[in-house]
Amino acid sequence: MADILQTLKERRSCRKYKSDFIPQESLDKILEAGTYAASGMGKQSAIIVAITNKAERDKVSELNARVMGKTDIDPFYGAPEIIVVLADKNAHTYLNDGTLVLGNMMAEAESLGLATCWIHRAKEVFESDEGKALLKKWGIEGDYEGIGNLALGFADAPKNNPLPRKANYIYYVK
Repeated sequence: MADILQTLKERRSCRKYKSDFIPQESLDKILEAGTYAASGMGKQSAIIVAITNKAERDKVSELNARVMGKTDIDPFYGAPEIIVVLADKNAHTYLNDGTLVLGNMMAEAESLGLATCWIHRAKEVFESDEGKALLKKWGIEGDYEGIGNLALGFADAPKNNPLPRKANYIYYVK
């Protein structure tokens, strides 16, 4: 059994990926970990979109870069696969639900020796006409908001050392 605290301590955001795809078995485990995230009243408002098709991945990257006001960068740092998490806006806990899904998947990826980086701007991408068209093309219908993107792959750079934990992070009330 993995030491969860140690896994969480070792996880770092990766900003340089190898072009190799991860094994399907690993991807399946990461996605399954997301499905076991806590959610408000167990309603599971989030959905997970695993994008392993290069053209689709590149389109999402282009839209994400456009939100940043840039056209010459890859916001996913070369990761060959990305995961998009959206959540049903009709659930009052949708933002929290989607966030927990991303956290679970990041922890599972780390436990498998894989690298991740949470990439923002999913909300803006999937509120755009082009983003809505992608969702429709992928067969996703409903009142979903983009919560976050996850760059996923094999790291092509060493991990950074963790920053020291800030003072007064934890307060006890006894």
